Amino acid sequence: MSLNTTRVIEREQELYSKYVQNPIRQNEDTSAGQLIEGSFYQAKPMTVREMLTRKINKSLCGCLMVTILVTFVSYYIAMIYEAKLNNLDNEIVRINTENQDLQSELDRYRSFNNVDSRIGKFNLLQKADRVIEVTALTSSATPATTEKISTKEDFNWSVGY
Repeated sequence: MSLNTTRVIEREQELYSKYVQNPIRQNEDTSAGQLIEGSFYQAKPMTVREMLTRKINKSLCGCLMVTILVTFVSYYIAMIYEAKLNNLDNEIVRINTENQDLQSELDRYRSFNNVDSRIGKFNLLQKADRVIEVTALTSSATPATTEKISTKEDFNWSVGY
């Protein structure tokens, strides 16, 4: 044995002798009653099966927590997209209503344009060839006769599109 080994052994024996000769420890051993009485649960060592079950449960709980977190995030994103879609739907309805109003106004203008082009085609409205200035008529005067305008073809009035 080496010198260091003998010193370590001597040190351990010295500490043990101090432990055995400790007056507090001797009082505990000689005391008649125990400080705490009762039956206490003693932890038994875990078997391999219990350790494996505990590890599997912990990993499954971790997976469940991750799944719940992903579900909450997905639901939040889905609600944001649904709100955007509702806004777009309201905008589409507003634009469609405005489009219908504009379409009805356009149809009205086309109707006026059709009537105007028909009237221009058949020369129903004619400009005056000459302008005549007359003096005021007295009440005893007879009204002037008007010439009747005749068209070459029958004209069917149509108002619409």
